[in-house]
Amino acid sequence: MQLEETQFKEIYTHFNTMVYNLAISYIQNVEEAEEITQDVFIQVHESFSKFENNSTLKTWIFRITINKCLDHIKAKKRKKRMAFVSSLFNTSGQIIHESIEFQHPGIITEQKENASILFSCIDELPENQKTAFLLSKVEGLSNPEISEVMKTSVSSVESYIFRAKQNLQTMVKKKYPSLSKKK
Repeated sequence: MQLEETQFKEIYTHFNTMVYNLAISYIQNVEEAEEITQDVFIQVHESFSKFENNSTLKTWIFRITINKCLDHIKAKKRKKRMAFVSSLFNTSGQIIHESIEFQHPGIITEQKENASILFSCIDELPENQKTAFLLSKVEGLSNPEISEVMKTSVSSVESYIFRAKQNLQTMVKKKYPSLSKKK
């Protein structure tokens, strides 16, 4: 089935914010999240004829978004490795790292520092834990919805979220002991 322009506009209008918010949660960079959002909708438009209604449109778009984010992260890691390797041959031998200014919609100014700390820890979680945690806690999806997006069982999703919470608590206590003492 070919996607008509009006249908595409409706899909874009309905899901644009959801896709961007998920991308910014994964990538933590506004420009890159906007680029991923654009890429997601290009893929939705190009591959809509392959959508078989085995899942909801929302689930299908979430899956595309997650895949685009993961592909982006892998490509970024490859670039960092290449920069490191090429720096070995550089006379200065230094790698220049970009500082990340993380801005997530919906986070008020006073909470930005804590959110930045939390998202840096989330970024270190294993892929499945990170995906399940973000879909649950940031996007508000139910465990059955997450299992459909991740193509796994509900019990696996529950396990991923549980382990993600444990890992996050451990990371925050280890990296930021002053935060874990506050109550």
